[in-house]
Amino acid sequence: MNRVTDLAAAVESTVDALVTVLGAADQAQTPSVPPAQLRVLAIVAQNRPTNMSRLAEALEVVPSSASRLCDRLEATGLLRRVPDPRDRREVRLLLTTSARTLLDQIRERRRQALGEVLERMSPADRQELVHALRSFADAAGTGEDGTGALRTA
Repeated sequence: MNRVTDLAAAVESTVDALVTVLGAADQAQTPSVPPAQLRVLAIVAQNRPTNMSRLAEALEVVPSSASRLCDRLEATGLLRRVPDPRDRREVRLLLTTSARTLLDQIRERRRQALGEVLERMSPADRQELVHALRSFADAAGTGEDGTGALRTA
C-alpha cells in the first residue's frame, strides 16, 4: 500500500467509517435534529457573531434557504434571532441554552462512540493513529492550534 492512490483509498474508507460512527452518535438524541439543522447549530457555535449572510456562505446555500433552516430551529427553541446592536438592519443568530446543551450531549456521545472503537485498538495502534492524524492535519494545513486541539483551515 505504498502508492498514494492506495493510501487515499484507505483514508477514504476510514473516513466513511468515522462518519458512520459519528452520524450514529448524532442521531441518538431525542428528539432527533436533522443533520442540516445540526450543521447550522455547529456553525453558529463556532462563528460568533453570525448573521444570516455568513451562515448562508458557510452552508453554501442562498440566504432564503439558510433562513428557512433558522425558522425551523427557532420554532424548536434552539436558535434565536436578535437585532445586531451595531446595525439594526442585520440579525444576529444566537444559540439558546437548549442548543448548547444539545451540542454538548452530541459531543459527549461522539466521544463515547469513538472511545468504544479506540478501545478495540491496541495502545500501540492508538499511538500510531494519533501520530498519523497529526501528520495528516499538518500536511493539510490544519494542525494543532497550540491548545492541543486541531485548528481548522
